[in-house]
Amino acid sequence: MIQLEFTQAEIDALETERYTHPDPKVQRKMETLYLKSFDLPHHLIRRICHLSEPALVRYLRAYAQEGLGGLKQNRYRGQPSALGEHAPSLEAYLRQHPPASSAQAQQMIERQTGVRRSPTQIRAFLHRLGMKYRKTGFVPGKSDTPEKQAEQAEYVKKTPTGVGRGAGGQAGGAFPGCRSFYLYRVSGLPLVF
Repeated sequence: MIQLEFTQAEIDALETERYTHPDPKVQRKMETLYLKSFDLPHHLIRRICHLSEPALVRYLRAYAQEGLGGLKQNRYRGQPSALGEHAPSLEAYLRQHPPASSAQAQQMIERQTGVRRSPTQIRAFLHRLGMKYRKTGFVPGKSDTPEKQAEQAEYVKKTPTGVGRGAGGQAGGAFPGCRSFYLYRVSGLPLVF
């Protein structure tokens, strides 16, 4: 069992920081040491905080060696993404050939890099690149009431080519009749699908 001595100032700091520190992992460490300051046995601290024995020992050793500053350090860096090394080239490629959906982006990224990820992971990757999906509006359909249908027919007669119709009366122009998605950079420059 690791024996530690706590001053009243340290106990007060632990008691405050276990709720107010911005990082939840550091809060957990503070809670663990706060319980240790009451000389609770390790098995009870582990049970209260839902910790493994190695994690508890790491927390106690960090406090013994570095004090409260050692507890406040979060050394977890995560695992590097396999797509991270391809990020610049993928971003340039997606600007040149914007996908219409995350499934299409998944296929394009797999074709370019050989790395297959789920659509959810692809959306998260695109978000890390500073891109986001934006759903566009839609053109409303025909109305149900005769009054509204007559009003719509009158409006179509007033416009030279009809609303959303090309010269031949077929759908085309700005709204080709499909749902579109736009991929926007955070900087505000649109990437149109």
